Amino acid sequence: MRFNASTFLPLTPAEFQVLVALADGEKHGYAIIKEVARRTNGKVKIRTGTLYTVIKRFVEDDLIVESAARPDPALDDERRRYYRLSERGRAVAVAEADRLTETLAQARTKLAIRRA
Repeated sequence: MRFNASTFLPLTPAEFQVLVALADGEKHGYAIIKEVARRTNGKVKIRTGTLYTVIKRFVEDDLIVESAARPDPALDDERRRYYRLSERGRAVAVAEADRLTETLAQARTKLAIRRA
């Protein structure tokens, strides 16, 4: 059966941000939270409870994968779990970005908003 990324859409803002945060490599939960805050200049803040709810669901849906590789224990807390984006997760993130682009274009047209 062929995978259809659109069955996961629309994503919540937190879900989309988690996938985008993992697009450039593996991260643990706290690093995901910090990445989202940094990238959005603090405009988006993901709470810990929300993050781990999203992670649990995304692991179950094979959108992200818990990494078996671990950093050197001297450089990291052994309790941390690292996650990476799966191919399915990347497809869902791209589909959501496309959906948001289309939604924005419709709003700009309807509201006659001009790009600066």
